Amino acid sequence: MGHIKEPKGVDFVIASDPLTDKARQEMSEFIRNYKNNVIIKKAKLRTDTKQSKLVHA
Repeated sequence: MGHIKEPKGVDFVIASDPLTDKARQEMSEFIRNYKNNVIIKKAKLRTDTKQSKLVHA
């Protein structure tokens, strides 16, 4: 795969504004809730599936 050059007059570098304390806290809370709800449920589903396969074998 080759290197893609930027066309003249176009800049692909994105500089975002720094996060405020409130935005940082909201993001941290969202990530914490996601980990607690989604990731744990997926892990529980995997263990339940493994256990049910062992029972049926």
